[in-house]
Amino acid sequence: MYLYETHLPVTSTEAATAFYTDIVGLVFAYRDPVRDIVFFWIGENRRSMLGLWGPGTTYGTAFKESHLAFAVSLPELLNRAKRLNTLGVKTYNFAGEPTTQPSVIGWMPSAQIYFHDADGHSLEFIALLDDAPDPGFIGSLTEWKERVARPTGLTAST
Repeated sequence: MYLYETHLPVTSTEAATAFYTDIVGLVFAYRDPVRDIVFFWIGENRRSMLGLWGPGTTYGTAFKESHLAFAVSLPELLNRAKRLNTLGVKTYNFAGEPTTQPSVIGWMPSAQIYFHDADGHSLEFIALLDDAPDPGFIGSLTEWKERVARPTGLTAST
């Protein structure tokens, strides 16, 4: 099972369309000719969809900031994080602190980078890691890689 679609209210479907195609890299799918709604494909073969609802629509009138995560591979996450920073998009770690490096949540484990769109929605690129979980770990990807590279039972001071 996976999430097929989600919808976000936006203040301008034109500005949001530019952001989600040019910055996030989604594929434009459809613009409703009657209502101020735009749809995008997420991933290949119409696997998932994002709908953006303008201010005059049913879902666009009850504006509330939301969160949306896009699953990518680890190499793609690293490339996308670098691209976001090159484009001047501020990126954050899990704790909400500015960073250019993905953070890791150990219980999953996953690496992720967070950023915001023009309407303040929290967006995330996330890559599930193949490493063994460590429920107590939350830190940078560099720290995670150092932890994973250490033989079991050894600490940084060993």
